[in-house]
Amino acid sequence: MANFKLEEINIYHIVHLDRLASIINDGYLWSCSQVQQQQLTGSNIGMDKIKQRRSTIKLTSYPNLAVGECVPFYFCPRSVMLYLFHKNNHTEIDYHGGQQPILHLVANLQKVLSWAERHNKNWVFTTSNAGSFYFDDYNSLQYLDKIDWQAVTTNSWQACQDKKQAEFLIENKFPWQLIDVIGVYAEPQLQQVQQLLAEAKQPTLQIKRNWYY
Repeated sequence: MANFKLEEINIYHIVHLDRLASIINDGYLWSCSQVQQQQLTGSNIGMDKIKQRRSTIKLTSYPNLAVGECVPFYFCPRSVMLYLFHKNNHTEIDYHGGQQPILHLVANLQKVLSWAERHNKNWVFTTSNAGSFYFDDYNSLQYLDKIDWQAVTTNSWQACQDKKQAEFLIENKFPWQLIDVIGVYAEPQLQQVQQLLAEAKQPTLQIKRNWYY
């Protein structure tokens, strides 16, 4: 992706459907640390061990900011984590509801960066999983080519699992109004989300079966 255009890059946040109502009501997606502090309702997806690690890992770009104090996004749908939900056999994941209730909340990176600049919000992108013991992070677009875009976009990621999990992180909270698209597994999930969006500023809602396993 050497010739990528910034306006064409989207970022993807995965969340359980049962957390969407609180996101709409709050007007924000919250960092993991804020979710815990506010004791927000909804399914806790992911690995608790990694979430605890992310709460202590500091970013090189902002030494006082922990990974867990940021809202995380991937640069692709159909993530490695979603695969683990699909397989439902990982001993360190307490969530066992499968991939079907998981939503993809999609935003455009260029719009997000414009919002962050206006509101003095710190952001970084990483070259691999920000919950790992080692990763690089950058807060300048001139280093976007550090991301292995081929690994990010491939569906055959067994040999490049860490690089596929490159992340975009933004501190503390992320405005709901910047979500352009919600991708869902199938018609039943689409209907459930439609009911929640009835009185909300509605992003485009799409069945994206190819975003799932």
